[in-house]
Amino acid sequence: MIFEAIVFGVILLAVGYWATMFVMGRRDDVLHGKFVEDEPAAEPVRPTRVQPAPAAQPNKDALQALLTVIKQDLHDAARS
Repeated sequence: MIFEAIVFGVILLAVGYWATMFVMGRRDDVLHGKFVEDEPAAEPVRPTRVQPAPAAQPNKDALQALLTVIKQDLHDAARS
């Protein structure tokens, strides 16, 4: 009984695979068992260089405020 169930499951899996390939339009795979290869691109793609954005100068006041907040957080963490 188990052997028949395994054989039936394998056949069902094969039919499901065949139906999926047929619906997806991969009929060459279904009919001949060949895998369709992608066609090569007409022109090779050349990598382009990306110029990095110029680094903005940090605002001194913003950095000082950030430093103050960090010091306050460290002080609060040390107390608890």
